[in-house]
Amino acid sequence: MFSAQTPAQRAVDQALQEQLSAQQQGAQVQKRIDKLDDQTQAMFDEYRNGAVRLEDLSAYVAQMERLVDDQKAEMHRKETQMRDIVEMQQQIVPFLQRMIDVLDEFVSLDSPFLPEERLQRLQQLKQMMHRSDVSVTEKYRRIMEAYRVEAEYGHTLESYQGALNGEGEPRSVEFLRLGRVGLYYLTLKGDEGGFWMPSEQKWLALDAAQRDSLEQAIRVAKKQTPPDLLMLPVVAPEVKP
Repeated sequence: MFSAQTPAQRAVDQALQEQLSAQQQGAQVQKRIDKLDDQTQAMFDEYRNGAVRLEDLSAYVAQMERLVDDQKAEMHRKETQMRDIVEMQQQIVPFLQRMIDVLDEFVSLDSPFLPEERLQRLQQLKQMMHRSDVSVTEKYRRIMEAYRVEAEYGHTLESYQGALNGEGEPRSVEFLRLGRVGLYYLTLKGDEGGFWMPSEQKWLALDAAQRDSLEQAIRVAKKQTPPDLLMLPVVAPEVKP
């Protein structure tokens, strides 16, 4: 037998039912809230990561801009240097040519020792100045080397065989160069000798005693005998008023 529910019981059951329904609805709402929280957190994380990447990208762009600025500045410096080099070359090439001309004039006015060797060196320098495959630095180095060789002639003793050009056919003789103080020659037989007189631009004869001294000096120059006192005529330096 079933007893009929009283109005009070029905009211309680209805209240419980409504409470249960409200709890179920609250749980669903909470799930939606939790889901929204997760989505919001994901969006926030994505935003934060994007902000970090943007900051890194901004720093990279700034670094690249500085690098580009540095490269532009370096290019400007290179262009300036190139202009300076071109201007320097335009100035130094005539200067090098004048150095060769001065050396040429000096050799032509100097005592006539080693004429072929010295003229050949000058000719090579003149030809070099027209060569585009030789740098200006190398041209300068070779010209200075020629000057150095000429300077060394002033304080060395040297003996060498060569051709004496004078009257008649050239003769093979032994030359002696005493720095730039004196230039002498002695025939291979030793029966004739002379010394160069710059003021007269000719050879003057040596007597027998002077030829003996010259022969001794030649042996000293060839390191065939120890150095000794040499009695040879020398040209006194000219004193200009």
